[in-house]
Amino acid sequence: MKQMTKSNLSAAFAGESQAHMKYLVFAEIAEREGLPNIARLFRAASFAEQMHAAAHLRALGGASDTVKNLEDAIKGETFEVNEMYPAYVASAQVQEEKGAVVSMERALAAEKVHAQLYMRAKQAAEAQQDIALPAIHVCEVCGWTVEGDAPDKCPLCGAPASRFRKF
Repeated sequence: MKQMTKSNLSAAFAGESQAHMKYLVFAEIAEREGLPNIARLFRAASFAEQMHAAAHLRALGGASDTVKNLEDAIKGETFEVNEMYPAYVASAQVQEEKGAVVSMERALAAEKVHAQLYMRAKQAAEAQQDIALPAIHVCEVCGWTVEGDAPDKCPLCGAPASRFRKF
């Protein structure tokens, strides 16, 4: 693939991915404000943006077989844990941006769990087996991820067990 096309697809993938997430957040806000049809509009647009992002990722060759996908996921999570979030947290601390520090420290803690889960999954996939995995619960407030039952209280943000989504 020519560099300009690759660069353009990468930028489009990033933009569509961000729009997807932004519209989901907008939908949640509209729902809370009692505007269900506007929320539905945002969710529909979010889904369309997700489809665009997925098509761009495939065109970039950014998705492969499960073992390679897990390797890519591990690489991304490890970068976030070892380099990205520590640097971002340090910068936010210097600039005294407390909300940013809290947000990024919580993400950093969750990314560590994700990296470990992906490493276990990769070992299983390399053996051509599925991973033995109980239910996964994710805190809807901060993203903390836990195997098995949801804790009574999120260890990162203190949210109650009712705020955990089961996968």
